[in-house]
Amino acid sequence: MSVPENTATTTGALPLAAEFPSVTKEQWRDLVAGVLRKSGADVDGASDAPESLLTTTTYDGIVIQPLYDSGDDIESGFPGIAPFTRGARPQGAVVDGWDVRQHHAHPDAAAARRAVLEDLENGVTSIWLGVGAAGVPVDRIGEVLADVHLDLAPVTLDAGADYEAAAAALLSAYADRDLPDSAVSGNLGVDPLGLAARTGERADVASAVRFAAGLAASRPALRLVVADGTPVHEAGGSEAQELGAAVASGVAYLRALTEAGLDLADAAARVEFRFAASADQFLTIAKLRAARAMWNRVAEVCGLPEEHRGMRQHVVTSAAMMTRRDPYVNMLRTTLACFAAGVGGADAVTVRPFDSALGLPDALARRIARNTQSLLLEESHVARVIDPAGGSFYVERLTADLYRRGWEFFQELEAAGGMAEALASGLVADRVNAVWEERRVNLAHRRDPLTGVSEFPHLEEPVLERAPAPAAPASNAPSALPARRYAAEYEELRDRSDATLAATGARPRVFLATLGPVAVHTARATFAANLFRAGGIEPVSGGEAGPEEAAAAFRDSGARVACVCSSDRVYAEQAAATVAALREAGAERVLLAGRPSDDLSAAGVDGFVFTGCDALALLTDLSDFLGAAR
Repeated sequence: MSVPENTATTTGALPLAAEFPSVTKEQWRDLVAGVLRKSGADVDGASDAPESLLTTTTYDGIVIQPLYDSGDDIESGFPGIAPFTRGARPQGAVVDGWDVRQHHAHPDAAAARRAVLEDLENGVTSIWLGVGAAGVPVDRIGEVLADVHLDLAPVTLDAGADYEAAAAALLSAYADRDLPDSAVSGNLGVDPLGLAARTGERADVASAVRFAAGLAASRPALRLVVADGTPVHEAGGSEAQELGAAVASGVAYLRALTEAGLDLADAAARVEFRFAASADQFLTIAKLRAARAMWNRVAEVCGLPEEHRGMRQHVVTSAAMMTRRDPYVNMLRTTLACFAAGVGGADAVTVRPFDSALGLPDALARRIARNTQSLLLEESHVARVIDPAGGSFYVERLTADLYRRGWEFFQELEAAGGMAEALASGLVADRVNAVWEERRVNLAHRRDPLTGVSEFPHLEEPVLERAPAPAAPASNAPSALPARRYAAEYEELRDRSDATLAATGARPRVFLATLGPVAVHTARATFAANLFRAGGIEPVSGGEAGPEEAAAAFRDSGARVACVCSSDRVYAEQAAATVAALREAGAERVLLAGRPSDDLSAAGVDGFVFTGCDALALLTDLSDFLGAAR
């Protein structure tokens, strides 16, 4: 294709915007301000408008601007070269893609064996095996791996406190195939700090790492330990907290491995890091890029040459974001998370099956999980470009901000005596729980929406049932990091609704007293119905009505609670009369869809339903009032 003469330059550059008039940031600000004024925003009364009206803030206090430009340009180097922000390998995943790693933890060895073989025959390249209390019995590991070509498909163990017996069983499986020690790869998955984070018990790092190091000499390709940031994520922590905890764990293991006799370069090569990938693709991408830069800094200070400073990343889609209700939406969440992991430069990726929050995944869910990765690799070609987000002013700035906040938390953990001491003292739990409380408030107010759960729920959806997945007993230790799911409290209300339906033949219900024509009340009626369904409460619509018609329809509905829905103009004319008529018709509580005001409170309503209200508190109170089963 030829290039028009008026767009070419002597340097070969293509100034594609040369024929368009130049645009300033002030022009953009004026246009945005005009749009915001039309939406009712107080642009003139806000400081630093319009940007201040469009910014959001992460749980690490990082302000996300609506627009980034060349002023946010940050030099991040090249892939395979320090600081490794853009990837630990010069070729990235272009040549062979990332490692498609599937998790298996079925306690029935025969079932696990069949599932492992099916995955490996259909695109999976390595196995992540849950062992012991949370998975395959230790003495059945050899049976589960009987069909696996261990020289082609590495195995990473997740054995918790059973790491010694699990390692012995895995190495026996290699020996049974007459494979030399030099062919042993994968990861023993020794992680006393991750275990301590989940149980609240003090970590014995030295003993665990000394055991692992004793198996290293003749097995140069075998990784030994995992520096796991996911316990922080799964407890509701922030991205910077996950970064700081993972890097602090890596430092603890690096110290222990060298004390056990490994040289520094060999010790660094034996550590794999694990991070969570959420549906927030940009935070995930930036987190993985920042993690590599943080580890490069640690390794540099330790005296490692550049070729030994790369971080090996295993990224697993978030367990905290998974829902039991409307679980098929989890396919969308995990697709976004997997995309972000690939773009962020993950070396190995695990996609959780969409039904993993319900129990043991079935064959369809495992198939979708592995095909999600295959599609992104083979059809979407995500791996064919190295660090595709690199150079984005937004991503580069976010990476730098996360690096700074993550490094601050890492320094706090080191100042407390290292990760083991920070866990034992409760410092980590205190910091993570503070973020969780902030996150919980945002979930309750639906500022952090959960599609299919707190937003757009399907009240009559069939509930999927799965066999319970094995899990280690929950710990009540103050220093433990509990596994939390964002949707759990809404789902408890849905469970109560289902139990009430099963016991009585009807769900708790609220009558929607819709005043005036459809065009007037539909927006607020739709909003209210959506909110009530999120708590398992069935909305019953009254149609177009005035006060007396609404009261008559309420009397026929069998409901005990009513919610008046219309416009502010209609409220001014009819709210008081409608509330009085509903009370006379037997309404024990009357709510109103709209923001609180003195005039509407004077009309006698008991509460308000509006954007930003504490939906979880309102729904819990209504469920209790309506006698929903517990």
